[in-house]
Amino acid sequence: MSSPATSAPLLVVDDLRVAFPNRDGGMLEAVRGVSFTLGRERLGIVGESGSGKSQTGRAILGLTAPEGRVTAKRLEFGGVDLLHCTPKQRQGLRGGRIAMVLQDPKFSLNPVMTIGAQIVETLGAHTRVSSGEAKKRALAALESVRIDNPERVFKLYPHEVSGGMGQRAMIAMMLIAEPDILIADEPTSALDVTVQLQVLSILDALVAERGMGLILVSHDLRLVSTFCDRILVMYAGRVVEELPAGGLAQAKHPYTRGLMACLPKLGQSAHPLATLDRRPEWAL
Repeated sequence: MSSPATSAPLLVVDDLRVAFPNRDGGMLEAVRGVSFTLGRERLGIVGESGSGKSQTGRAILGLTAPEGRVTAKRLEFGGVDLLHCTPKQRQGLRGGRIAMVLQDPKFSLNPVMTIGAQIVETLGAHTRVSSGEAKKRALAALESVRIDNPERVFKLYPHEVSGGMGQRAMIAMMLIAEPDILIADEPTSALDVTVQLQVLSILDALVAERGMGLILVSHDLRLVSTFCDRILVMYAGRVVEELPAGGLAQAKHPYTRGLMACLPKLGQSAHPLATLDRRPEWAL
């Protein structure tokens, strides 16, 4: 697996906050002061549902819901201020230089377009190429995610492929414009274990070959610890701990240690089930 890069960071996030209006007329912060940098490496963001990890990724891409409010001291990609760039600049970056793979291909792929047409459309949104060249590059993208017969899959509709192949097609679509950063939001949660490993292997190879930065958003602490270079642990919208992937055994925050204690262990009784004793001060 690749190792973290030591060059200047691709992405700088400083005091990112995302808030949404609540029923009382106030604002509820879903992301509260998140800060990190990303180089040409694999960064894992892990936490329970509702911890703010997906909203962090969406804020970077500018995909926060219209009613949401995004602020930060600094949100910068490649010298571009993502908070204050024009909508046209942001649109040019999104899908071009920063791409995102979502959780379930069934809800991400257009059911009435062939997979090939969707990949070609994505390429055409960011690059001027002939139809012949676009198809050639789309087939190469499908081949790069280890699809054996790209010509056949190019012509298929999303309902005609398995979940694992659909997720590979989504990755190919997001990588066709050769982005510098890929945000993968729970890319394997809808897949069985063997297909999960195949998808992660593909992502790892692509990061190493293309020198991309990868943000892997997941609730699976064990998966992230074996795949990523660094891990951010989020709770209630905050980063409570940052660790090297191999340093989980040395975690200091009780929330991280509690998550690890909930992981089942082979050869040990699963009863009674471990529970996470959440403390009010963790959310402060």
